[in-house]
Amino acid sequence: MKKVEAEKAIRYLATQWAHTLSEKEREHPSFSAFKAWIAANRYSGYLNFRSVMGADYDAEMWFDEELGQMQRN
Repeated sequence: MKKVEAEKAIRYLATQWAHTLSEKEREHPSFSAFKAWIAANRYSGYLNFRSVMGADYDAEMWFDEELGQMQRN
């Protein structure tokens, strides 16, 4: 998996996953819960790419950016 392809998929899946959450859960979405959902739905391949910081680190950053977590204090 190329990193650029993984980023597109993770961002898309994060948004799709967020739509399955209750309003309260969407206030503070959990990356670990998202990873569990990815595994349960057989999307784990999108977390298999080369990265200096590590695939999980990059995926969590994309997840946070996509779901607006970066703006929160």
